[in-house]
Amino acid sequence: MDSGNLTWVSEFVFLGFSQYQELQLFLFLVFLFVYTTTVVGNFLIIVTVTSDSRLHTPMYFLLRNMAVIDVCFSSVTAPKMLVDILAEKKTISYQGCMAQIFFFHFLGGGTLLFLSVMAYDRYIAISRPLHYVTIMNTQVCVGLVVAAWVGGFVHSIVQLVLMLPLPFCGPNILDNFYCDIPQVLRLACTDTSLLEFLMISNSGMLVLIWFLLLLISYTVILVMLRSHSGQARRKAASTCTIHIIVVSMVFIPSIYIYARPFTSFPMDKAVSISQTVITPMLNPMIYTLRNQEMQAAVKRLGKHLVISTRE
Repeated sequence: MDSGNLTWVSEFVFLGFSQYQELQLFLFLVFLFVYTTTVVGNFLIIVTVTSDSRLHTPMYFLLRNMAVIDVCFSSVTAPKMLVDILAEKKTISYQGCMAQIFFFHFLGGGTLLFLSVMAYDRYIAISRPLHYVTIMNTQVCVGLVVAAWVGGFVHSIVQLVLMLPLPFCGPNILDNFYCDIPQVLRLACTDTSLLEFLMISNSGMLVLIWFLLLLISYTVILVMLRSHSGQARRKAASTCTIHIIVVSMVFIPSIYIYARPFTSFPMDKAVSISQTVITPMLNPMIYTLRNQEMQAAVKRLGKHLVISTRE
């Protein structure tokens, strides 16, 4: 196609939830509540772990960083979605769309890698309990966290390098509420079948294999728990169960979206909502409701704040 005859797309239009016109205000209030809960819940984890010296352990250091990623990841899409729900025209510039793709995959990729770090932490805690603090020292924890962030950055840069050369000259309507590769790729004015295959075989299959490896890892950890005493086994099993739930909530939507051909399905938008809005809210709820140490720390923080207010 002759690039001289192309009219380049300067913005994309989101369909969002326009098919539910009569529910716009209701959807706005629901998603506002969910996003607010996400931010407050994750910031509560961050503040609690930072302020309570009893939680200055490798596991809670990693949990605090997971809360940071959840807040950032949700903030890539949720604020724009809330504004667009009430807007008559739901648009995003080409540059804004590419930026959203970059941060979405940067933080999303970082989340997947970070869950692997947390699985490694649990493996060391259960297989080498006497050497756990020595092995998972501050330098190692910081190094693993940085590696997860760098891994997410590299993954995102690769996606962006593949997307930026594509010409967009015709349709500019995205049947979604944020920019992501499957929807944007379909609008390119060129044959993207090879690029789609590369992205599916790279990102999609990698996510699927990674998920299966994590499940195998947690299965090995649970089998190892059989040799532990009753109370220690129950506590470790509870923690591993929490991690398996969170891993499943994060990986399954990603597998659905990226490990198949980039064609539209009726469930796509619901899965996108689960991935970008619901999961970041549920993570802090799962970690705090199923964790007695976190519950006790939150109560201590609350009492401290009440006493400080009275003084």
